Amino acid sequence: MNIAALQLSSLGMSPNKLDYYLRICRSKNVRVLLLGEYVLNRFFKELESTPISMIKEQSSHQTKTLKSLAKTYGITIVAPIVTVSKEKPYKSIAIFSPSKTHYYQQQFLIDYKHWNEEKFFANEIKEVTAPPVFVIDGVKFGVLAGYELHFNIFWDIFMKKNVDVVLLPTVSTFDSNERWMEIIKTRAFLGSTYILRANRIGEYIHEGVKWNFYGESFCVNPYGKIEAILSDKEELLICSVSKELSKEMRRAWGFKNSLQKRKVL
Repeated sequence: MNIAALQLSSLGMSPNKLDYYLRICRSKNVRVLLLGEYVLNRFFKELESTPISMIKEQSSHQTKTLKSLAKTYGITIVAPIVTVSKEKPYKSIAIFSPSKTHYYQQQFLIDYKHWNEEKFFANEIKEVTAPPVFVIDGVKFGVLAGYELHFNIFWDIFMKKNVDVVLLPTVSTFDSNERWMEIIKTRAFLGSTYILRANRIGEYIHEGVKWNFYGESFCVNPYGKIEAILSDKEELLICSVSKELSKEMRRAWGFKNSLQKRKVL
């Protein structure tokens, strides 16, 4: 099965760019397309000073557009988006399938002094629940927000559910590229799963300091090997995933079996 990551900066209101890339995806028999974080909306630091009415309007427009495009092209589009309810913003990921739309509210949010999503967004802090898992042609996909990569509980859930591919939208910046790459490769190997990472591009200047969103979106296989990687420009990555390879790796290394024997999983 072919899946794709579209590496972009923030999108405007026109659907033309997405339409162009989706036509390419359909010609390559892509079944799932992943976008990075803060692509459908402005970057977080910009959202902090954006009226909630404008955020709501933009998200509503983008939602309508992606629902239509998913249906038109028969492709499931997974994209982070800010949802608004009762005039409060929520950091979410939308799964736009050709027939329906499902939303996942991110459970762990960045809470650092210079980048405090947890303070800005209204996402509830509560007991962790399972992130979304959906199936297309027998291939099982899991969805996780970028920051949630760091928490083992989600990977235990994916292992328990035999997830074949994890879709990971990110907005990584500064000099974090090597760290993110090594963590993702390790997660893929230990979880016997593919990971498709879509990272944002572009830049943001805060108090004279440039935040560079460096791209480098990539697909890593269950061996922990990167199969394809992009640069720091607007690009489309298409890769092939195999449910059989994920199953083979689970059998070969037996990590899940070892945990189940000890009633850990």
